[in-house]
Formats: sequence, C-alpha cells, structure tokens
Amino acid sequence: MKLKQRVVLLAILLVIFIFTKVFLIDNLDTSAANREDQRAFQRMLGSLQVQLEPRLEHTLQSPWEIAAQWVVPREVYPEDTPELGAVMHAMATKKIVKADVGYKGTQLKALLILEGGQKVVFKPKRYARDYVVEGEPYAGYDRHNAEVAAFHLDRILGFRRAPLVVGRFVNLRTEIKPVATEQLLGTFMTVGNNSCFYGKCYYCRETEPACADGDIMEGSVTLWLPDVWPLQKHRHPWGRTYREGKLARWEYDESYCDAVKKTSPYDSGPRLLDIIDTAIFDYLIGNADRHHYESFQDDEGASMLILLDNAKSFGNPALDERSILAPLYQCCIIRVSTWNRLNYLKNGVLKSALKTAMAHDPISPVLSDPHLDALDQRLLSILATVKQCTDQFGPDVVLVEDRMTLSHL
Repeated sequence: MKLKQRVVLLAILLVIFIFTKVFLIDNLDTSAANREDQRAFQRMLGSLQVQLEPRLEHTLQSPWEIAAQWVVPREVYPEDTPELGAVMHAMATKKIVKADVGYKGTQLKALLILEGGQKVVFKPKRYARDYVVEGEPYAGYDRHNAEVAAFHLDRILGFRRAPLVVGRFVNLRTEIKPVATEQLLGTFMTVGNNSCFYGKCYYCRETEPACADGDIMEGSVTLWLPDVWPLQKHRHPWGRTYREGKLARWEYDESYCDAVKKTSPYDSGPRLLDIIDTAIFDYLIGNADRHHYESFQDDEGASMLILLDNAKSFGNPALDERSILAPLYQCCIIRVSTWNRLNYLKNGVLKSALKTAMAHDPISPVLSDPHLDALDQRLLSILATVKQCTDQFGPDVVLVEDRMTLSHL
C-alpha cells in the first residue's frame, strides 16, 4: 500500500475512532442521566390499569388515612401506589353522609362527605361524550369526564400533582336529597321525569340546572386534600384577561419570560419549571382556563404547583390552542425528566396509555376517540416546540436537570 493511501486510511480510521468515542461517551452520559427516567416509565406502564376493589394491605387504616399520608410537598400520591384502586373504589362507592353546595367558584359542583368523614367534590355530567364545545377554548360548562382523564394523564406524565379523581353514579333522590343541606336542597327541581339541581356558584342559574337520567346522575368525585395541607392561591403569570380587546402582557411582550424570571417565586426554585410542566399538561388536555393556581401555603416556592380544577378541558378535539404553550416557547426551558417522558410517549403510546389507564373507571369510556387522537397530535406539537428552542439556544440551555428528592415520612 502506497504511503499516501496509508495516510488517508489512517486519517479515516482516526476520524472514525474520534466519532465512535464521542458517540459512546454521549450515550454513556445519556444513559447515566436517563436510566432512572426509563425505569420510571416502565414502572408507570406496568401499573396503568387500576382495578377498583376494596382490598387494603394496611387493614388497620382507612383508605382516607392512607391517601392523606401520601401527600408531601412535591406530590399528591407516590409512584408506587398498590392501594390506589382501594382508595378510588371507596371514593366511588362509600355512603354519602352529607351533601352541600360546592366551595366558591364559577361552576356548578357539590361538596359531599363520605362515610369516614372524607370530603370529595362532585361535578355533574353536563355534556355527552361526543359533544363539541364551540367558541373560546375556555367556553362551556365544566366537563366531569375531563377531571377523570386529567388525573390519569397526570399519572402517565409522572407529575403526580393532581388530586385523585374517579367517576361515580349517584342517586339524587335516595343518596343526596336525604342528607342535603337546606341551601343545596333549595336548588333541586324536576324537569320532565328527571331530578335536577343548579347549586350555588357565580354562573349557577335556575334556568341552567344539571339533570340526572331519571334519578341517576353521572359525575366525577375529586378527593379533598388533607386539611393539614392548606392551600395558597396564586395568580398565574400567563393568565388571560378574559376581556375582549385587552391583551395580557405575555400576549404582546416577547421578552415577558425575562421579567417573570426576576419575580419571586419564579426567580429561584422549581416553580417556573412547574409552570412549564403545567403548560404542557394543559395544552395536551386543551385547558386554557388556568388563570390562577394553588400550591401549599407558606412554601416559599418550594412545593409543587397543584393541578386542581381541570374540568375546562377536552372541549373541542379540533382546537389546538397554541397560546397555552406560551410559558414553554417564551422561556425555552423544560425539565430533562419531562422531556424524556414526552419522547417515550410518542408514536401512539400516549393515546394507548391513557385509554388503558381509564378503562376500569366507573364512567368508562371517559373520552371519545377524537379527543384521544388529539392528544397524540398535540404531543407532536410540544416536541416540535422544544426542538425549535434547542435549535435556537442549544440543548444545554433548554434542557434543565431538576430532579427533586421526594420524602415520605
């Protein structure tokens, strides 16, 4: 072999060696950083189906005591929840001992006390599964099935920041009326052969009651968080004005995120990344109505953003409201763990996982197929948005390593 050919061959081998070395190092680093994310994803897939059954492993405790012990500053329930089915079974079946009007808000709900003293929030069915809510993305009544679907999506994304939700059928005549407060009872009425009530809330009207099918009403119940964890309400920095012709600052100021980053509690700690996680969550479910959010009280920005009140979701599967993603595309940062989980869920995995997770809910099927299909399409939009950010700023800037240790004491 001629000297020139040898030099060329050596040069080629050297280039191959360098690229191979870089590739191996990158993959070793990636593997080291993401190995736990991959394991967590597989564990999640293995525990997707929740059989609603009364069996408890800790027989000396009630399901309510078990669920209360799950709550810590950074999650509502732990990753390993073998008794999740028992708690949800209790939510769906335990005797109702008291019924009252719901807590303050714009939408109809009822506050129920279940046997054992546990509070749950009941949201009644207002729409058929295939009903499409037209108009603004926050238009229409609350969707009870959206609460159920959002809870299971929270599980699938690995956030664990949404209170437990399960579907439930209640008999208004035999289960609610006998234990209803006078305030709630005063809103009951009969329309045709159906029992109805309109409750007390900002938009509650006698002319717009929620009606059962005869006496049987379908709805969702959301587990009330323990009283030892009082909530603090915050205005969402990317909230809407809800005024025609008046834009919020984030809607016209391209540098808005820079201003947010200088404001407490977004200038340090996990809160801004929580906001971005929530934007991703809300975009997937089509929720453009998170004008406020809750965290645990006096947390100084350390606790999670709690994913409460997700019922203004899954209204129109054909509407992808990109403005919900503003925190993501304006700040161009995302948790590495969130980014990994989103990538694991592409190619139809998200739709399949959510369908599996909701299969055993009492009100199944929870979502129509168009809504499930929309989730996979919206996921692609999120991935493309992050790709635009990494192309512009580089992955080292956009992908933020923020894995907080969770303690269950």
